[in-house]
Order: sequence, then structure tokens, then C-alpha cells
Amino acid sequence: MTNAASAAMHLTDYGNGDALKLVPTRNGFGTGLVEAGERDANVIAICADLSESTRMEAFSKRFPDRYVEIGVAEQMLVAMAAGLASVGKVPFIASYAMFNPGRSWEQVRTTMALNETNVKIAGAHAGVSVGPDGATHQAIEDIAIMRVIPKMTVVVPCDSVQTRKATLAVAARWGPTYLRFARAESAVITTEDTPFEVGVAQTFRDGDDVAIIACGILVYNALIAADELARDHGIACRVVNNHTIKPMDEAAVVAAARDCGAVVTVEEHQVHGGMGSRVAEILAAQQPVPIEFIGVQDRFGQSGAPTELVEHYGMGVTAIREATLRAHARKRAAR
Repeated sequence: MTNAASAAMHLTDYGNGDALKLVPTRNGFGTGLVEAGERDANVIAICADLSESTRMEAFSKRFPDRYVEIGVAEQMLVAMAAGLASVGKVPFIASYAMFNPGRSWEQVRTTMALNETNVKIAGAHAGVSVGPDGATHQAIEDIAIMRVIPKMTVVVPCDSVQTRKATLAVAARWGPTYLRFARAESAVITTEDTPFEVGVAQTFRDGDDVAIIACGILVYNALIAADELARDHGIACRVVNNHTIKPMDEAAVVAAARDCGAVVTVEEHQVHGGMGSRVAEILAAQQPVPIEFIGVQDRFGQSGAPTELVEHYGMGVTAIREATLRAHARKRAAR
């Protein structure tokens, strides 16, 4: 599969409100974990007292002899998994992302990654869209703290279908990995036929005026914004589903910037240190262009409805449209 594989022909009718399916990305993890367990007897699951919330419950019922409930002990969760990985198991460990990797970061760095163990962290309830749980439970710094760790793979799927595929892919792929997903219902924009490969970005919409590079559940918002910009302003946006934060598809990022001349990054995360920061690092070295960043602007979260919070923190369709118009204007001014 080539870099920035075009998957547009395998998307759902995401713009049709009547046909749009809303499914939490965590459901895709639960389904994928059971399938991974069926494919490989070495796949095991360890949970920190949140099996229903993280969707590990189905695995615990299907494979009770390969499931461990460790309780609220996230640091021990990582240490136990690293030990089991050292004897050939493929441990998936789950909690809210704020607690794992948040609370267990030192163990993740030293016990898990420094020793290059084959542990897979399932970071559930990430982003502000966890909603009413509020700032203490809203992991909006997790991409930053994980991508900086050497040897760590970081994957942020865009919907429940892709989360299932990502779970299967990381189970079969060796190495310490962080898989990030959300609690709230979100748009299903891919299908069973949409390709997925760790480290290979996907072009979900073609265009050469501005590239919108997005990850996670906000890829849907990016697509809707791109459709509206084409309709209202005649601006043709390329929308890239940049699901693998590390190792990022550098060729796809550079090609998008070169072809479009301006970039907008979109993520449900702090703008500092996240996916957009990595895109900027790549482009600063290889293809400098005007960049606008959509994400949380150096603030903590708060309680609220998921969609309300996404809008409040400037990650909705309108905010993406405005950022894209700014990037397009900057591109034109630089000519």
C-alpha cells in the first residue's frame, strides 16, 4: 500500500444526517480485542476496574482464563503487563487514558518502553468528549506524553470501525503501543472495505487548495468543513486521516503540504505537543507552509455534553472552516 492511500471510495455517506451512524470508538476496541484473542492465544487482557467502560468486558466473558482484573492500580497494571510480555504474552491493558498512561507514565516509560516490551495500552475516554466527567478525567495531553517516548507507537483511529481494525493491527504488530479512543458516540465514516495500515495515512477527500490533516473522531468534522468550504467558497480541501501519530506518515504529510501549499491540523488534544506539533516538525524540516492548529488552546477541560465541549474548545466544524480560510488567505498572501 502506498503512502497516503486514497480511501475516499470506501467511506460511508457521512454527509447524510438520516443515514449517519453514531457509535462510540470504544465499541470498536471491544470487538477487535475479542477477535484478536480468537486469532492469537497469547493475547491477554488486564483491566484497572473499568471493564465495562473500556469495553474489555466482552473479552473477560469470552476468555475468562486470559483476563485479569487488577483493580485501581494503574502502575502495577503496566508492570504486570511488561512481565507477562517478557514470557511471550501479548497484553492489552486498559483504563481511562488520564490514568493509563497518565498516572502510570513512569512505568510506561521505564518498565514498558525502555525494555521494548510488547504491551498494548488501551487509553479509553480520551479527549474532552468524555463529557460530564470533567477536567480530571479528560486526557488532552496524552498524545504529547506518549509520542515523546522512544520505541512507542501511537495510534488514534477515526471511528469505531477503524478502531476495531487498529486493535487487530497492533495485536499482530510487535512493540510497545498506545491506542487512543473515546467514550462518546461519534460518526462512523469508514466501512469494512476502507483500508487500514499502521503508519500509512489516508486521503479521505482530494483537493489542492488547503490540506486538513486530522486524527480521531474529529476527522468527521474535518470532512464536513471541507464539504462546506467547497460549496460556499470554492475551496478544494484535501482531508487526510492521519491516524498514526508515531511513526507518522511523513511522505503523506509532505505531499499534502507541497500539493496544497497550506495546512490545517485538527485533533481533540492540546495543540501543544500533539499530532499538529509533529506535523509542524516534519514540515519545518522538509516543506514549510502556512499552518493553522485546531485543538485545545492551553486550557483544561470542564464538564459538559460532548458536542458542547468540542464546540466550546474550538474544534467544531465552524472553527475548522475559519482556520482553513485563514490558512488559504496566508497562502495567497505569500505568493
